[in-house]
Amino acid sequence: MTMPNYILALDQGTTSSRAILFNALAWPVAVAQQTFEQIYPQPGWVEHDPMTLWQTQRDVAVRVMQQAGVSASEIAGVGITNQRETAIAWDRATGKPLCNAIVWQDRRTADHIDQLKAQGYDELIRSKTGLVPDAYFSATKFAWIFANVPEAKRLAAQDQLCMGTVDSWLIYQLTAGELFITDAPNASRTMLYDIRQGRWDDELLELFGVPSSALPKVVDSFGPFGQVSAVDELKGMPIAGLAGDQQAALFGQMCIRPGMVKNTYGTGCFMLMNTGNTPVISNANLLSTIAMQMGGEPLYALEGGVFIGGAVVQWLRDGLGFIENSAEVEALANSVPDTGGVHLVPAFAGLGAPYWDQNARGIISGLTRGTTKAHLARAALESIAFQCADLLEAMKQDASDLASIYELRVDGGASTNDTLMQMQADVLQLPVVRPTVTETTALGAAYLAGLSTGFWRDVDSLEANWLSERTFEPSVSADLAQAALAGWRKAVERARR
Repeated sequence: MTMPNYILALDQGTTSSRAILFNALAWPVAVAQQTFEQIYPQPGWVEHDPMTLWQTQRDVAVRVMQQAGVSASEIAGVGITNQRETAIAWDRATGKPLCNAIVWQDRRTADHIDQLKAQGYDELIRSKTGLVPDAYFSATKFAWIFANVPEAKRLAAQDQLCMGTVDSWLIYQLTAGELFITDAPNASRTMLYDIRQGRWDDELLELFGVPSSALPKVVDSFGPFGQVSAVDELKGMPIAGLAGDQQAALFGQMCIRPGMVKNTYGTGCFMLMNTGNTPVISNANLLSTIAMQMGGEPLYALEGGVFIGGAVVQWLRDGLGFIENSAEVEALANSVPDTGGVHLVPAFAGLGAPYWDQNARGIISGLTRGTTKAHLARAALESIAFQCADLLEAMKQDASDLASIYELRVDGGASTNDTLMQMQADVLQLPVVRPTVTETTALGAAYLAGLSTGFWRDVDSLEANWLSERTFEPSVSADLAQAALAGWRKAVERARR
């Protein structure tokens, strides 16, 4: 009998589906990735085709095994991580989606959120879910589908409606409809789940008009949950780990003790701090969320999200034509010593934490006749570092009783930009640590599956495998950092007005 030598991580993201094979040293040995179409039916609307999400994820899983010459019997288990908050509805009997997925970036339900706030539901939602009421989360997306897709009501009346996030959709497809589940971290992002009681909340379900029968069973982050049956090449593999992308990255960064913080630089930026066994309800407009759950016991985190992180570089490329590919932004930004007083606030979809201003809009301030595209490129990179500094400052306020923050662990595509990482260290006045393996989202899912199946013995052995590739130390004074932040915050106030 062949002994398993690998863990397979499926990473279904906002712009691509990826599959990565990890060996016993937690090192990626093969990667397959496929991008897919972003659908924009109206201004502010963002959709995905659910079948495309499934098919691309299935295809890259098969391809990565073919690339490595690995069979299903050599893989100990599958870990799944996913873009969070994106809402999908489908027919329980046929597995066919009722409409396009409503992506986490979608703002069509902003008016619904404004109505709930005006009616005084803000505190109820915060106290139960740990979330700030916003169109970002799944609840109003599910409500929109239920109100606007006639088939949803018909199926709900027959107990044949499924409504879930991307993890639930993928597992349903992988198991040919046998499993309809989500894990506690993903459930905690819907705005329908009581993170203290550990259950779908009846009061919130009624408020949003979402039928409880349509929602998945909530399980731990650690499996195994079942086996793949719908893909011949993967048949029999245990589905053994499950977490939303940012929670997976927190685990992949081995932020396993309270007070440890990671930041992921992707389309948006997401910073999470491990807060231990007790949820910290934020006074600084951050989110309290479930980081992972084992044996029914949740581990919590504080989270802050920046809507436009690496996407601001995509805008320089696609919207303004300053660069031909995103990698060119670093050289362009480094061609000037500073921004010449320019600030760019990329509030293209409003501002996330700690502002939560869905009506803010992007601005460029401080323009002069001498401003060049290089200054704007540098201001764009600085905007990412400044937004993340706002998040960490809020975390320090909320979690002042935890051990002091001594470093920031970073990952995601934009973390490979040395200039941005140095900017981040300077403005935070903290070491910024980039790991050897920056695929930490997929790595976290692999860790969950590997521990669940006994492929890895314990967390201590995983922590020993975690290695730093480079540490960026602050290179400016604290006074200069504070002055830079003050200038940024003035620009943010202009964007909000």
